[in-house]
Amino acid sequence: MVFLTPLFLLGLLAALIPIAIHLIRKEKPPKLMFSTIRFLKKTSKKLILFQHIQQWLLLLLRSAVIALLVFAFARPLFDQTVARLLDADPMSAVIMLDLSMSMRYADNFDRAKQEALDILDDMTSGDEVALIGFSSSADVVRELSTDIDAIRGVINGLSEPGYGTTRYMPNLRLADQLLETSRYENRGVYLISDFQDLALSDTEDAWKLAPGTAFAGIDVGSAESSNLALTDVRSPDQLLEDAADQQILARVRSTGTLYLQQGDVSLFVDGEFIERSAIDLADRSEQVVTFTTSFDAQGTHNGEVRVSGDNFSVDNSYFFTVDVLPKIRVLLVNGEASDDWFDDEGHWFGLAVSSAAQSPFVLQTIEPAELSAASLRQNDVAVLLNVGDLSTSQAAVIVNYVRSGGSLLLAPGDRVSPEVFNRQFADIAPALIQNRGQLGLDDYLVIADFDRRHPILSPLSSDWSARFQSHWSLLADAEADVLMQFDNTEPALLERNIGQGNVILFASALDLEWNNLALQGLFLPFVHETLRYLVQQNPKQRAYQVGDTLNLDPAGTAQSIEAADARGNAIEFGSENFIISADSPGMISARVDGNPVNYAVNIIPEESNFSRTAVANLYDQIINPDTESNQSREVRTAQLIEELERPQRVWWWILCLVILLILAEAMIANRTYR
Repeated sequence: MVFLTPLFLLGLLAALIPIAIHLIRKEKPPKLMFSTIRFLKKTSKKLILFQHIQQWLLLLLRSAVIALLVFAFARPLFDQTVARLLDADPMSAVIMLDLSMSMRYADNFDRAKQEALDILDDMTSGDEVALIGFSSSADVVRELSTDIDAIRGVINGLSEPGYGTTRYMPNLRLADQLLETSRYENRGVYLISDFQDLALSDTEDAWKLAPGTAFAGIDVGSAESSNLALTDVRSPDQLLEDAADQQILARVRSTGTLYLQQGDVSLFVDGEFIERSAIDLADRSEQVVTFTTSFDAQGTHNGEVRVSGDNFSVDNSYFFTVDVLPKIRVLLVNGEASDDWFDDEGHWFGLAVSSAAQSPFVLQTIEPAELSAASLRQNDVAVLLNVGDLSTSQAAVIVNYVRSGGSLLLAPGDRVSPEVFNRQFADIAPALIQNRGQLGLDDYLVIADFDRRHPILSPLSSDWSARFQSHWSLLADAEADVLMQFDNTEPALLERNIGQGNVILFASALDLEWNNLALQGLFLPFVHETLRYLVQQNPKQRAYQVGDTLNLDPAGTAQSIEAADARGNAIEFGSENFIISADSPGMISARVDGNPVNYAVNIIPEESNFSRTAVANLYDQIINPDTESNQSREVRTAQLIEELERPQRVWWWILCLVILLILAEAMIANRTYR
C-alpha cells in the first residue's frame, strides 16, 4: 500500500487525544464514611468488569475513527508503487545553461546553477536529461541520460562562466537535435539565461523547435545593472624607432539600466602607469579619451587601457601590443648619378626617403659597380633606379637576394635595355619590358585606375594628377598583380611574390625626366608606403578577441614554441600544429624559437551591453505552431492520480467504515454512561 498524500499521516497523532482524555479523567473512587451500609445495594464484580470493557472499547473506537479519517485523507492505494505513479509519463529534457560573459554580472551565474539543480530535483528516475552549457557555441555538452546525478555533478563542477557572447539559435538547434534521439514523446527544453537583447540578433523566422517540444525560459538576469565598458581602443601596431609621440584613443560607454556618469581611464605600458584621465558622461552615453605616449626602445611593448568606476571589472581592461622596429635600411642603386641634382636619378627619391627630421628610413646610395651580395644583406630593401649596366654576376646576386626573401623596387629609365633586363630578371620581374612608349610634346598619360585595397595605395588619395610623357610598355607575368594602370590600359605598377621575397616594378622613372610625379604631393607618401610594404608585407596579427583562433606559427617554420595563456598557465600544443583558441582576455606570451612574441586578447564589446529582452519574444519565435501547450508535471501527476484512484476508491470504503464505527460508538457510549 502507498499513500498519495502521505503528509496527512501526521494526523495519526490525533488518535492519542481520546487516550489522553481517558487517562486525565481517570479518578480514584473517593472514600466516604457511613454509619451503616445495610441500606446500600451490593454491586456485582462482573458488572464492574463489563463496564471497564465497554470503556476500553469506546476508547478504541474513538481512536480508530480518528485514525481511519487520517487514512482516508492520505488516500491509500493497493498494489501500486510511487515510481509507477510518477513515471507514468516520463520526460526527455535538455537543460541549456548560459555560460556567456554577461552571466558574470552580480550573482547571475549562481542563480542559474540553482535553477538548473531545481529542475533536476523535480526529475524522477525514469526521466532522461541532457545538458548544454553554451555561449556563442556549445562549451559543455552531455547527451541524454537517465543518470541525473551525473548531470548534477557536471553543473556543480562549473565554477564560473566564460567570456563568450550569447547566441541562442545554434544552441537551440543542438538541443533539438539531441531530443531527436529521445526515448519519450514528452520532450522539453529549459533555457536558463539573463536574456540579453543581442542574443536574439541571429534568430531565424523559418526555424522552429520540433512539433511537440515544450520550451521554458528561465530569466536569471539582474533587474538593475550598471557598467562602464571599453568598447574600442585605437593604437599603432608597428612603429619604427625614433618615431614621434603616438596617440592612444579609448572609447568608454555607459551601459545597463543605471546610468553611470563618472569614471577614470588609465593607460599602462609594460606594466607602468603612464596617464590617467577622468570621464564625464553627464550628457552623453560614451566618451573618447586620448592619451599621448612614446615607444622608444626596440621590441614589443605591452599596453593596457583600464577603466574604473563601476562594479563589473570583467570588461574594464583592453590590451594591445606595439612593435617598435629598427629604421628601414634602404639601399639605393643610382643608375644615373650626377653632380647636378637636377640630372641625378636618385635626387628626388633621396629627398622623399631621408629629408624629414624623423625619417623612418636609413638611406645608403651606391653606384651599380658597387653592388654586391654583402651590400644587399646589410639593408632591408633594394631600389634600382635606371640601372642598366649590371654584370651577369651582379644580376644573379639580385635574383638570389629576392629568392632568399629580399625586397626589390625597380624603376627602369632610359639607360635600361629591354633585352638585357628581360634576360637578367625574367625569373623575378613582375613583367617583361616590351618597348618604350614615348608620346608627343603636348601628349601625356595619367593614372586611370589602381587597386584601392592594396596596402600601398589604400592610404593614398585618388587624386593622381601626375603626367607621364614616357613609359615602358610591359607584358605582365602570369603570377604578377597589376596595382596601377595608365589611361591607355597599360600597367603602371606591378607586384610579384617570389617565395618570401617581393618585387615591385614601376613602368616609368622616379625623376623628372619622364614624368612630373616627383613634384606631386602624393610622391612622398607613395615612396614611403611602397618601402614600408616591401619590408613589412605581412605584419603578424597581434590583436584578437575571445573565441578567435591563434596560429603561433603561421609560416610553419618554427622548431619550438613555448606559450602561456592570459592566466599564466602553460599551453600544451598538439603534435601537428601550434594553434590555440583565445578563451580569456589578457596577454598570451610565447617564445618562438627563443624569440618573445606577445598576443593581446580582448573581450567582445557587445557582451558588455546588458540590455535585456522578454522571454516571450524568444518563445514566440521558436515554438512550432503545431505544438500543443504541455501541461505542467503537477497537473499531469494530478490527472494520473485520479486515473489510478478511480478503480479502487479505498478512501470511500474507509469513510463508510468510519460512519459504522461512529454509530457503534454512539450505541456503546449510550449504554455505558446511561
